[in-house]
This record gives sequence, structure tokens and C-alpha cells, in this order.
Amino acid sequence: MKKVIIIDGGPRKNFNTASMLQKFADGVASVSSDIEVKTIRLYGIDYKGCMSCMACKVKGKASNICKFKDALTPILEDIANADGLVLGSPIYFGDVTGQMRTFLERLTFPWLSYNDYSITAPKKMPVVLVETMNGTPERNNSQGYGSMEYCIKAAHGEPERLIAYNTYQVKNYERFELAGFSEENKRQYREEHWEEDLQKAYEAGKRMAERLASLSKYGG
Repeated sequence: MKKVIIIDGGPRKNFNTASMLQKFADGVASVSSDIEVKTIRLYGIDYKGCMSCMACKVKGKASNICKFKDALTPILEDIANADGLVLGSPIYFGDVTGQMRTFLERLTFPWLSYNDYSITAPKKMPVVLVETMNGTPERNNSQGYGSMEYCIKAAHGEPERLIAYNTYQVKNYERFELAGFSEENKRQYREEHWEEDLQKAYEAGKRMAERLASLSKYGG
């Protein structure tokens, strides 16, 4: 059975990022029940970033899977054996969340060889990067996944990117000090684009599932 791992780097269980990732999972499920989809919420587990222990680079014992033991260890091992990977994060201050960045340190540093500076994941697979943000297509400061995206590209090839712009920050704008934003304009944009964004996530899930199903058919 093929497996897709979805990593949710957002703090809210039922808001923009979680909704996009759920639609992706629904798209996978629409193609085949023989593809397992596992979603992990980073805000729900206790882990640290790279500890600079260098255990992944010890001579004769080098590994492209992080060797530091905590709650993230089995997840990284699961990803190493998966067939597809989806990363999702809201954009805060132009970057992914701290939890996502910390996770990516643990995921990608073991891929990097300090012998020849090659970047090699345990297993190549399709990767989708999901971003949700308050910024608009015309005005945003997002750096996306930054240098981590370079590592992902080097290890797995060009990732697919899904971006939902101008998303709601809260459900009730009257409750918060958010006078710099027009709730009416946000609502109008959402009504015009949000369902389309969700559909794009659904279709991306279908594409990944169809690719994996094709590989299974031909023994890949």
C-alpha cells in the first residue's frame, strides 16, 4: 500500500491551513482507498529542532534520517518510507511557522553530505508545499519555505506549490483590534476565491494519488 504523509504546521485545527490539507487528503481518497493518508499536526507533538549532535554524520554510521530521539523520530522514519509528502503552513512575518521550520531542520539536515555537499533523501517522492497567508498576490512578503525549499527541490525534484492568499485571520473581525483590515473586502475576496483554493488542493491530491496509483500498477 502506498502512503502519503501530510504535515500540518499550523496552530489551528480547523482553520485555513488545516482545511486546505483536508481537501488534499479528500482528493487522494477520491482516487484510491489503497493509498493511506496520514496527517500529523506539529503543534500537537513535543519535539525540538536540530540539536547539532552530528549523529547523522558519524563515520561508518552516517544516516539521512535524524537520529535524535524524541516524539518527532518515528514521524521522520515514517516519512523516509512514504511515497508522497505534503507540507502545509500559514505564513507569519513572511515565513512558515516556527514549528514547521524546526521540523524541516530535522528532516533535511541529515540529507546533506558534508563530504561532497550533495543532498539525498532516503527515498525520492512527490512533494507539495501549501501556504496560506493574509497577503494578496499583489502585496505579500512571503519567503515561502525559504532555504528549506532548496533542500526539498535538490532531494525530490521541483515541488508543487499551492498558495491561498488573503485568507481570514479570524471569524469575527468585530471582536479584535484589526482596524487595518476591511472585513468586507476580506469577505468578498473569500467568497470569490476560497472555494477555488480548496478545489485546487483537492485536485492536487487527486494528481498525487493518480501518480502513485500508476507507479503501483507498473511495479514502482
